Amino acid sequence: MRISFASDQGQGRANEDRVCAGDAWALVIDGATAVPGLDTGCRHGVSWLVDRLSGTLAGELSAEEPAPLTDCLAAAVESTRRAHGAGCDPDHPDSPSATVAVVRPEPAGPDAPPGPRRLEYLVLADCTVVLAEADGEVAAITDDRVEHLPGGRPYSAELVRTHRNAEGGFWVAGALPEAAYRAVTGVSRTAGAHFALMTDGCARLAGLFGHPWPRIWRSLESGGPDSLLAWVRAEEERRGASVAKRHDDATVVAGAFAPRARPTG
Repeated sequence: MRISFASDQGQGRANEDRVCAGDAWALVIDGATAVPGLDTGCRHGVSWLVDRLSGTLAGELSAEEPAPLTDCLAAAVESTRRAHGAGCDPDHPDSPSATVAVVRPEPAGPDAPPGPRRLEYLVLADCTVVLAEADGEVAAITDDRVEHLPGGRPYSAELVRTHRNAEGGFWVAGALPEAAYRAVTGVSRTAGAHFALMTDGCARLAGLFGHPWPRIWRSLESGGPDSLLAWVRAEEERRGASVAKRHDDATVVAGAFAPRARPTG
């Protein structure tokens, strides 16, 4: 696998994005920053959540026979929930949560021919998977249900609270394993596609500033992840950002998986 990444802290006290990768998978996780002074029912906080969730999910994806992506995420959420221990209330409506994106080659049986495979992906909430297909098409996949809550923005804290991990609302990774099965999942159209995973602080190049995904991909290919984050920060300075954070944590990981080798012996 060839992979590169960059992550830049926004205006918060800590970078709550996480990125991990193995031989045949990659993920990004973006912690939802808590409102100052808000009772979350958790003594750990968002940084603890994303550390625990990313490490546990990495373990699930690295298993000798990994489960479906939704099962991997559900198991990671359940493990993280158990790790809270006494003194935390994971069912608190404002307990820490995060968004997730994962990509890996589509599983192949022992009799599958060697060569590149399609990529399968999972997106929960507003992270983004970008696929550069083998035929040159660039597609971006995200889970934008949080953008379609009743009444339109700006949302009240109570509206978000009542629609988080609820039917007709949006779903995040935190304390409810069932949320994993509400993720957006799919596979690339072509075998051998290249990929990028982005937190929303980086994907705002498209969603907030209106740059087309093919142009974003070309910039990533030519300049690498660091140049993409520099572009984000330059746009924020030049044009402002009509969102809660002018400078959000921003992370991008890009790469391609090696083709499946022929068996030896």
